[in-house]
Amino acid sequence: MTAEQERLSRVEEITSVFVELADTLVAEFDVMDFLHTLTERTTRLLPVDAAGVILLNAQGRMVDATASDEQTRRLELAQIEWQEGPCRDCIHTGAPIPDTPLDTHQAEEHWPRFTEWAAERGFAAAAAVPLRLRETAIGALNLFRTRPQALGEPDLRLAQALADAATIGILQYRAIRDQTLINEQLEGALGTRVVIEQAKGMLAERLDLTPDEAFTRLRARARHHQILLTDLSHQVINGQADPEQFNAPPA
Repeated sequence: MTAEQERLSRVEEITSVFVELADTLVAEFDVMDFLHTLTERTTRLLPVDAAGVILLNAQGRMVDATASDEQTRRLELAQIEWQEGPCRDCIHTGAPIPDTPLDTHQAEEHWPRFTEWAAERGFAAAAAVPLRLRETAIGALNLFRTRPQALGEPDLRLAQALADAATIGILQYRAIRDQTLINEQLEGALGTRVVIEQAKGMLAERLDLTPDEAFTRLRARARHHQILLTDLSHQVINGQADPEQFNAPPA
């Protein structure tokens, strides 16, 4: 294969990966599988031996999301437990952590426990790029090397592009999930409203009240007895609550 053919082949491979990372609207989308795909493709496209992703949860705590292998996953967990390492710094600053050899004074000073632990397991260097929306980081993509070959600027730019593509996918997934949750809550509220309206109608007919008067008495009794308005409405509908008791103010 000629140099030009190799270049075109790599361009096609990179394009294919970005298309894959953009495909998050399918019905069977699995966010964990998506993140694992990100780490797999990262190790395939870049001169790194392992990759992992740490995300921030809704409470702002770092959570181990996925890694390309079990040893890397343990390394991710160590960063979370010790609150030190390239991923932690990357998330807190929102800026990339450049390729850093672990046998340097800088690494040993900034990440003493992480550096020792990683070096003992054969890792030679580490880097991280943020998963971010504008200036807000929602996580980080960790890059680990066991070989002496350093990551150049083009490699780090590609890593950041992959992280950016993944961020869009994750936020898109979260938006869909959150919208689904909102829709479920709205459906629940609508269902509740139907039950209340039915109970209100039964009381209005039985006691010769206007709908507003029936609702006022229904609500007053629910508050007085400290029960949910929905539960009391169900009792009226099911015959567990005698409509006559709504003739007088709650005792």
